[in-house]
Amino acid sequence: MSPVPHRGPGKPVQPGPHIELSSSPSATYLPDRAATLKYGSALAQILGRGDLLILRGLLGAGKTTLVQGIGSGLGVTDPITSPTFVIARVHRDGRVPLLHADAYRLGGIEELDDLDLDMDLEDAVTVVEWGEGIAEHLAEAYLLVDLDRESLDAGDGRMISLHPHGGTWDERLAGFGWSA
Repeated sequence: MSPVPHRGPGKPVQPGPHIELSSSPSATYLPDRAATLKYGSALAQILGRGDLLILRGLLGAGKTTLVQGIGSGLGVTDPITSPTFVIARVHRDGRVPLLHADAYRLGGIEELDDLDLDMDLEDAVTVVEWGEGIAEHLAEAYLLVDLDRESLDAGDGRMISLHPHGGTWDERLAGFGWSA
């Protein structure tokens, strides 16, 4: 199990009962921002309406950059920026709408529910940054995405690991191919 991630100063996230990680997640080294964008674009090719992705990683790990790549792969042309201060943004101009939320400033499940995010879940790809411990209940199946720069010595590189939880994620990830 990974160390307990933090959503901010003094806000540790306690993994919920259904956040057990698979024993051998797929891990990929992404050497820079461009590779992270390309990876996100490739990942978007296996995404569709109703999919939920929960992104986990410290500040600067590349969560928003990954979402920008996903948006590009979905055909989103609107600029994708961190939704930290607005909490959620919907981008409707791609082949599938992209709901990009940031749970960093949310205190828990109740505040996430107050955003009425579930009104778009069936029709959109939903990506929640800092959502571990509060966003899992939004769908029966989801993909937990770990982005880690802490374990690397220096540079702009990061490790990305995909952890499927239910649904058809295992099958879709088995067919997911990516190369730099």
